[in-house]
Amino acid sequence: MFLHVERGSSVPISRQIAEQLRSQCLTGMLKPGEKLPSVRELAQQLAVNVNTVFRIYERLAAEGLIELRHGDGTYVCPRRTQANSQLAAQRDRFQREFDALVQQGMMLGYSAAELRARLTAAEAEAEAAACKSRQ
Repeated sequence: MFLHVERGSSVPISRQIAEQLRSQCLTGMLKPGEKLPSVRELAQQLAVNVNTVFRIYERLAAEGLIELRHGDGTYVCPRRTQANSQLAAQRDRFQREFDALVQQGMMLGYSAAELRARLTAAEAEAEAAACKSRQ
């Protein structure tokens, strides 16, 4: 499982973590039945407060994406139809945000080739970070 927190972002850390976990559950990166790190383990890995992780886990459990099993751990739930609609909504939001970024880049003078190069570089960075987190 790969999670990345941008400390200087205007997006609250709890939302960053929750959105990444939600996306990984919805896209199948986290498989149904897969055990997630304990609240303490994840808090330590991300250098955040234990209560922050606990609230995120509770919220995702309320959405039906994960299951908290007292004394046993936290597990990814099987995907449901509702989860598929959440994924579609997230993809739609991503598409709008991506389109806005491309438009902003062009207004700043980036060419289509420069934008493609930046996308390729960002993809490589994301793949490297994901591979590193799997080790």
